Amino acid sequence: MGLFGTVWGIMNSFTAIAQSNDTSLAVVAPGIAEALLATAMGLAAAIPAVVAYNKLAVAIGRAAQRPHAAVGTISGPLAREAAGAKVE
Repeated sequence: MGLFGTVWGIMNSFTAIAQSNDTSLAVVAPGIAEALLATAMGLAAAIPAVVAYNKLAVAIGRAAQRPHAAVGTISGPLAREAAGAKVE
């Protein structure tokens, strides 16, 4: 969204330059301001989304490790018992 808005604002600046045959700040500024606003809005949406995704990915990774740890805890004594060792 932010990238699309940025491109749209820059295109508006180029269109204004072409229509007025002038590259003054008054001609270019509105399109640039629009592009910067769209970029800021895109970042405001993207940054929290990335943070939330990373937190969710870490939580899922930790949850996936719990069954592996439980299996390791249970299988160790069972393997020793199957091998003939005395389980305490």
